[in-house]
Amino acid sequence: MLGIGSAAAIVYGVRRYRPARLGPWLLLAGAIVASAAGDVLTALDHPGVADVCFYVMCVLVAGGLLQLTRIGAILVDRARLIDLLALACSTLLVVWVFAVGDAGRIGDVSGSYVIGALLLLAVVVRVLVAVGRNVSATLLVAGAVGVLVSDIVQPLWPGRLSETGFVVLYLAWGAAALHPSMVRLTEPATPRPSPWRGRWAALLGLSVATPPVVLLIEAIHGTVGDGVVIAVAGAITLLLTITRLTDSVALNGRALARERGLRQASAALVAAADTAAVDKAVRAAIAELMPPDALRGTDFAVDDRRLPLEAVPGPEAGPPPRSWWIEGEDRDYATLVCPLRLEPLAVARPSGGALILEGRRDTLTATRDTLEVLAGQAALALDRISLVEAVGRRDSDLYLRAVIRNSANIMVVVDEDLRIRYASPSLRELLGAEELPPLATLDDLVHPDDRDQLRQAFRGSGDGVVFCSLVRADKTQVLIEATYRDLREDRLVQGFVVTMRNFPQGHEPAAPPRHGDNRETAPARVNRRSSRHKFRY
Repeated sequence: MLGIGSAAAIVYGVRRYRPARLGPWLLLAGAIVASAAGDVLTALDHPGVADVCFYVMCVLVAGGLLQLTRIGAILVDRARLIDLLALACSTLLVVWVFAVGDAGRIGDVSGSYVIGALLLLAVVVRVLVAVGRNVSATLLVAGAVGVLVSDIVQPLWPGRLSETGFVVLYLAWGAAALHPSMVRLTEPATPRPSPWRGRWAALLGLSVATPPVVLLIEAIHGTVGDGVVIAVAGAITLLLTITRLTDSVALNGRALARERGLRQASAALVAAADTAAVDKAVRAAIAELMPPDALRGTDFAVDDRRLPLEAVPGPEAGPPPRSWWIEGEDRDYATLVCPLRLEPLAVARPSGGALILEGRRDTLTATRDTLEVLAGQAALALDRISLVEAVGRRDSDLYLRAVIRNSANIMVVVDEDLRIRYASPSLRELLGAEELPPLATLDDLVHPDDRDQLRQAFRGSGDGVVFCSLVRADKTQVLIEATYRDLREDRLVQGFVVTMRNFPQGHEPAAPPRHGDNRETAPARVNRRSSRHKFRY
């Protein structure tokens, strides 16, 4: 009854909390059912069939724990754990056969059960250390300790009290699945592949070779008395070795796929000549690096103003993170934001932007590093395009400066925010200033009463004419007619080209001539002068 109740509790906890991986918990539930069946068969005096159930339990527990420590789970580097478990299994086998076995059996204690319980305890303790303070992991450790104690004590002193450890196993593992912290045990995490080292390879090879060597030694000295223990230890070490090699092959395949996808993306981004080509290359790389059913949506925004508020990086101190998460209501899905910003080149393209991907959390977590690299390459391509356009605009400005250097016409090139990029020498002569202030805007040169009118004119689209008064260095004013052309869509200009014509003192127009696409009202200076004349009359 305790075994069935514990398995039902695990199934209920899985359905309620919906962890990222269901397999480990379902395998643990199956292991508890097998253990309960073994207990029933033992009570019915069928020890041979009961031992089979207990061995099935060990296999299911091993599979569940391997799934629990799978690459991408909370234990991000299980290679060393597998190597140490294989070594511990072979070491326990040698100790049991040549130390405990030769000295005489300790009652009817099963060596295979003890070895399996010790390995189970080692794995759950390692998971607890990796997770930290976690109630579910602590309960798993308590259950493992209980089964280890009962495997040793119950054959020596049979009775209700010695079976308490199995009761602890049922209760603790069922409670572990009912606690909300069970979700953390299968949360995806970025895998950290371990480098292949010779000493670890030697330990793994020694662990695999130990069970056959022990079997050979027993066969040479006589009958084989520990065949079951040797078989179980050999199966465990072989399973661990196959898992270790499978992980290495999987990591190598993922690394090759990531390298191939990033190489193709780099070639496409190097050849990209505009933002649309960069967007196309990034989307093609994402389709190559990730399965299509893992993504719900992809957004490639090259300007922070087009991003949702939660996707905009905050003003925290220090360098901004390479990526961050936006949590949603669905635990299985999340949104990953990779900013398109390289700090050394932020001046070349200060608009920022981000690559935003919404999809399965485990897939995004496994490919997070690759997506960060892809976003960095895209940001580098966008910065290169911005720098090339800036160089083109500079060459255009230099050409314009060389052509109109000695011209009496006043010409100004301004950006979209009215910041003056180039001004002809005639403007400085008109203002009576040797140089314009650094990072000056057209607003800084215009009389305060005319600034709203000027901003309204340049806020629209198309060409037009605006009349305003400029403030000279001696605080006097001069009325100008500014004819501007909207060339913000032009690749070489990306701004407004303004041609100014000044009116000498006493020759100001009473009203602006009506021509151009945008017709503005008279400047504030003309309105003030007209009001004074009307009052005097």
